[in-house]
Parts: sequence; structure tokens; C-alpha cells
Amino acid sequence: MSQDIALYIHFPFCHRKCRYCSFISYSNRESDIPTYLNALKRELAQCADNSRVTSIYFGGGTPSLLGPDQFADLLSAIHSLFVVDEAAEITIEANPGTVDEPYLSAIRRLGVNRLSLGVQSLNNDELALLGRIHSADEAREAIGCARKSGFDNMSIDLIYGLPGQTIAQWQSTLEEVIDLSPEHLSLYPLTLECDTPLYEAIESRELPAISPDLVADQYELAEDLLAINSYQHYEISNWAREGQECRHNLTYWRNSPYLGIGVAAHSYVGGRRYSNTSNLDSYLHTFENNLPFVLDIDEDIEPELQLSETVILGMRLRDGININDISDRYGMNLLWRYGHAVNELTDWGLLECVDQCIRLTRRGRLLGNEVFWRFLPV
Repeated sequence: MSQDIALYIHFPFCHRKCRYCSFISYSNRESDIPTYLNALKRELAQCADNSRVTSIYFGGGTPSLLGPDQFADLLSAIHSLFVVDEAAEITIEANPGTVDEPYLSAIRRLGVNRLSLGVQSLNNDELALLGRIHSADEAREAIGCARKSGFDNMSIDLIYGLPGQTIAQWQSTLEEVIDLSPEHLSLYPLTLECDTPLYEAIESRELPAISPDLVADQYELAEDLLAINSYQHYEISNWAREGQECRHNLTYWRNSPYLGIGVAAHSYVGGRRYSNTSNLDSYLHTFENNLPFVLDIDEDIEPELQLSETVILGMRLRDGININDISDRYGMNLLWRYGHAVNELTDWGLLECVDQCIRLTRRGRLLGNEVFWRFLPV
């Protein structure tokens, strides 16, 4: 039986790894790109079935290191192996400093209809702190080039909660980005893993510690500024003009099927969750030699966990969880299953129930983790 899926392609190459990055990416390995592309096509061929692809997302790493001809080759392989919806959302992540107008025009002609720009900041000192390869002017130029190239669905990523970042600095970047009028904004608090250079700089007191209270103030400032500028806060970290929500990411938040291709890519299909090896050499060796998949994760998700994850992911969304939808999907009354937690969290002002939907309040969005753990399986 055919199903709708979102297709994710991971491209793990970067010019240079940022100081905060803990994602699976490799610098100084660009000579491996042709071999990696061949491996991607082989994996696509092995995973192809009669599923209908409703969105394609090229993430990384830095997918914009791929040339237009390489993108054309990959897209051709996808279209030959899968049924791709005519209205599919096709997104590429791109870093300022790696794209120009001819490049963006070329990939736009290939059918890429959504651009996600990793701007992160429009303050040069903050960009240097993060270890980004671009300047604020290069970010502004990339946004202008995208518009000239015909992109009318553009998302901009920003990071807040940086060491030493003031409310005024955050507001300045945010207001300038709003003036540039992207269709979509993703705003993420700086989150550091212990093996990143920025984490080590804070631990050694080379940089000041991050203040949780200041981070919360910056988040609420963003909520207010974006609301008065007609952006819908449709997910905890994401805002969009009406109708411009990221359809690919909505698949994740609705706990619907998705297929991940490439190093460290995750999939959730048929109640099974698995992820490819995060080791680039192992991945390349597997597909060069037609060996069985090397997986870091491979697990069947039992119905109780599926329900829990659907509730937790869905509560990230503005509209929250619809009681009737849960009943149709799982044959269970949500309030019967989680009534105590819902009542307690509602009394604390973290949840509210509106039109058969249970959703986070403004305060609940700040304290999401305090809400989510209460819906985990016992």
C-alpha cells in the first residue's frame, strides 16, 4: 500500500565546522563528494518503493557546496525512483558565502522552490564568535540574490542566547531580518554539546556563561516582535507568514512517515525508526561494495511510544493536539489516557484546551520540557 513520505537527504560536508556545531558534518573532505553522491543514489535505489514523496529537504552540513549539475543529477535520480508530488516542497539549506545569484538561479530552475539560509546573526562579532564563514554583509547579499533568483519562499535561521549577547543586539538583528521580509523564520537558542569549542570556551571562562533568564527574555521579545509583523508562531521555534509553514518539518511534528538518505540520516517508516551510520568512511564503504546497511539505530516503535511521541511532537505546534484526531489514529481517548497530567498542567498555566485541542500556553512554550516528560510512557 502506497503512503505519503517526506524525503530528507543529508549532505555532511562543510568548508569549516562552526564552533557550536555538534551535527554530523566533515570539513576538509570535499574530495569525497562525487563518491558520496554515488552512494546516495545507490541508497535511494535500495529504498525506493511506491511511496509518494510530498517534500524533499537537502540538509547538512552545507548542501550549497553541491554544484547545480550535481543537484540536477540527484533530483533526476529521485524522480526516476519515487513518485514525486507535482506540488512537492523542495528545500535546500544554504550558507551565505557559498552562494551567488547565478548559482541560486540555476537551482531554482531545477525545481528547488524553498531556500533555508543559515544567517544566524547580522552582527559580525557574533558571527565570529559562532565561527561562521560569512560576514553580515554577505548574509544580506545572499538574501538579495535569492530574491533576484526567483525564490519567493525563503526561510532564515537565527541563533539567540549567545554568550554576552544583549537584548538590544538580539533586537537589532531581529528587526533587520523582519525588514527583509522572509516568508519563514527559525529561531534557536544556542545549545552546546560538551565536545564543541564554544562549550569549552564557556567552561574555561574565556566566555561568559549563558543566562537562562536572558534567553527567555529574548524568546519573548521575538514572539512579540514577530506577532506585530504578521508572522504566525506555528511551532515552538518557527514562525511563518500565513500559508508558508515548512511542510517538510510539519511531517516530523505530526509524527508522520519520513525517509532519510545519507550519513546519519534518520527514518521513521512503518512503525520502525532507524538511522544510518554517522561514520562517513563506513557509509561510503557500504555502498561502494554493495554491503548491507550499517545502522546506528534500528528499533520498532511500540504503540504506546508512538502515542507518546505523537502527543509530545504535536504539542510543539501552535494548534497542539486534537483530541478527535488522536482518537481516530490510536482508538484512544486522550483525556482518559493523560487526564491527570493535562489537568495538572492546565492548573499551572502551561496547557490550555480550546476547541477540542490541547496546546501549550505562552508560558508553556518557555517551559516545554516540564510539559513533555509527563507524556512519556511509564
